[in-house]
Amino acid sequence: MKQFILLISLVFTLNLSASELKKAYVAGGCFWGVEYHLEELDGVKSVTSGFMGGNFKNPSYMDVVYKHTGHVETVEIIYDPSIISYEKIIKTFFEIHDFTQTNGQGPDIGSQYLSVVFYSDNKEKETDQKVISILQNKGYKVATKIKKASVFYKAEEYHQDYYKRKGSKPYCHIYKKIF
Repeated sequence: MKQFILLISLVFTLNLSASELKKAYVAGGCFWGVEYHLEELDGVKSVTSGFMGGNFKNPSYMDVVYKHTGHVETVEIIYDPSIISYEKIIKTFFEIHDFTQTNGQGPDIGSQYLSVVFYSDNKEKETDQKVISILQNKGYKVATKIKKASVFYKAEEYHQDYYKRKGSKPYCHIYKKIF
């Protein structure tokens, strides 16, 4: 009786369903630059510019700028947690903006440009606190606020993928390795 060994090589492609993807929300000045840099991360599926944290339903950009709605320019990050961690996203967020600035971001001054990390659960909040603690231990005075996520409102289409469409790079968001 002859015996044969059969070797089979299988390649699986894992396509996560929308329910298996996660969302994160950060605000670091003008959402165009934050969106630009975070879209480059492996495992990030999409980044959408919008608004969070205010007291006005369905705000437009003009509402946020001129009606003092309390919103900050925020991005919604949809990511695959099997490829990139929430912590990696948050650390990168801190590496692409001036988290020590208290009145805006670069030349963009105003409450809609403040630095905020919005958490959706206690695990995210703990991660946010941990990352800020690391920065403080490195000697940074962190102005970034940690707030509970609320309703995210997508900004107008002309704000989406702004720098990609313009073929240019952000003027007040530059990557600086910290971690």
